[in-house]
Amino acid sequence: MDQPTSVPASSTARIIDGKAFAAGLRARIAGHVTALKAQGVTPGLAVVLVGEDPASEVYVRNKGIATAEAGMQGFEHKLPADASQETLLELIARLNADPAVHGILVQLPLPGGLDADKVIDAIAPEKDVDGFHVQNVGRLATGMDAMVSCTPLGCLMMLRDQLGDLSGLEAVVVGRSNIVGKPMAQLLLRENCTVTIAHSRTRDLAGVCRRADIVVAAVGRPRMVQGDWIKPGATVIDVGINRIPAPERGEGRVRLVGDVDFDSAVQVAGAITPVPGGVGPMTIACLLANTVIAASRLNGIAPPADLAY
Repeated sequence: MDQPTSVPASSTARIIDGKAFAAGLRARIAGHVTALKAQGVTPGLAVVLVGEDPASEVYVRNKGIATAEAGMQGFEHKLPADASQETLLELIARLNADPAVHGILVQLPLPGGLDADKVIDAIAPEKDVDGFHVQNVGRLATGMDAMVSCTPLGCLMMLRDQLGDLSGLEAVVVGRSNIVGKPMAQLLLRENCTVTIAHSRTRDLAGVCRRADIVVAAVGRPRMVQGDWIKPGATVIDVGINRIPAPERGEGRVRLVGDVDFDSAVQVAGAITPVPGGVGPMTIACLLANTVIAASRLNGIAPPADLAY
């Protein structure tokens, strides 16, 4: 198992321990689950896995463990890789109608031949705990209550914890995906940051990053963001999870690195997330938080104030 990135002795940055932060969040979530159970509601999360992708199977297993540890009900549905679109949509329809299910997550990527957009849009928006449904995306963009994509939400929680009020800070999001980059930018705008969405085709990307108080790297390129791209004292959130060859560990072995060159950036930044051990643990914790929020709303109960965004 990959260990959190080691920190050079001469480093200046605070290391943002996502694993510890997520553990605290999950403990709070478990308390909220107990309170909901006292009101006759047990939050239920349904996870749908199509095919036998090894990485997806690991993610689904970890989600199931976290769901049980929080005291929630977990419903795991596995379909073969050759399952038809119709079969998958019929399953989602049943889950939408099931009152014991408050959150629905379809593990991505889907096997070839399945339309992920149609599948996501088939999930009831109020049960879309991934925050991918077009209604939730639109509600977030227009400042309304919405299910927020888990990874950006986790990033925002850690930024608030590190910096407090984000108002007026300049933020650069490197990456424009629908899953991380765009919702991250929307969340930072709602926090009154001045936000730039940059990407691989941005002119003078290094110069754009150097002016930022907050850099969120979510571009999917190993070690792309260099230390000399970072403004001294800036907070760096590294969303990237990239597998690179690690011949020093043996033939065919790999290790995880982020989108930020950690060893150089840690010398300059004020605070930085490592890979692994940074953003990753927050994603599952925020999935559980969204399930508690969904269960509350679907039963006419105000969501916990420390979870609802």
